[in-house]
Amino acid sequence: MILFYKKAIQDIRDNGFLNAVTIITISLSVLIVSALALFFVNANDIMSSWKKGISIMAYLKTDIGETALPEIKNKIQGMYGVAEVEFISKEEAMKRLKEQMKGHSSLLADLQENPLPDAFEVRLLTSSADSKKVENLAVQIEAMPSVEKAEYGRRWLGRFTNVFDLFKFTGYAMVGIFFMAAVFIVANTIRLVIYSRQDEIEIMRLVGATDRFIKTPFYIEGLIQGAIGGIIGLAALFVAFMLIALNVEQVSSSGIFQIRFLSPGVLCGIMLCSIFVGWLGCYISLKQFLKYKTG
Repeated sequence: MILFYKKAIQDIRDNGFLNAVTIITISLSVLIVSALALFFVNANDIMSSWKKGISIMAYLKTDIGETALPEIKNKIQGMYGVAEVEFISKEEAMKRLKEQMKGHSSLLADLQENPLPDAFEVRLLTSSADSKKVENLAVQIEAMPSVEKAEYGRRWLGRFTNVFDLFKFTGYAMVGIFFMAAVFIVANTIRLVIYSRQDEIEIMRLVGATDRFIKTPFYIEGLIQGAIGGIIGLAALFVAFMLIALNVEQVSSSGIFQIRFLSPGVLCGIMLCSIFVGWLGCYISLKQFLKYKTG
């Protein structure tokens, strides 16, 4: 086995330019794929924290008395997906509106009476915060006899979810494209190395060397290329992440928005995929070469 490793390392040295191109290709693919993974990890964190703030405003009819409020609250609280229900009187709603419109308070000064209705703010469980579940819950609340209208920002929620799903689809497509590109480059690099050594390989076969003996150094070479490319790609990602994290911390010193790096499990998965890309490219190249020679 030591002989195989020495042979693989010697091949890498003898074909430095070709192997450098392969390693750079793998590292760039790993960098792009891991950057997409990092984006989705942090985007999911933002989505999760944002979903915690999703709520439905259930506006009550004007003829609802205070004695009916506890019963209405209990009915809403008992619906599936509801985390918390808070009653907001029209006086409290007006107070909040004035605080939000401090610079334009004169617009509210001439009001003869409070036009805002009493309402319940319905906060949802994170697991029930997708657009369809929110819409179904809003329909249930609006169907109650005491509720005039239920609002939750339907258009904004739907558009935001659609944009995020589009990003995910694009990310998956790019991962597939760069995976195939990396395998193609590795396969062609190994193929060029094999063709440069075909006379040596023929002599080895004539003296009785098995296919396993011939192929093993190339497989090891592909594994080494994948490992080195993965390490370089992840190292470049980490450097870029540290630079971005410093800027984000300066912008958001309050800690409301924090980004995190990939977990050890994800990093190991990316490294294994990078090594697999090196092996797969070598496997495809050797299979085609030996099939051609056998034919």
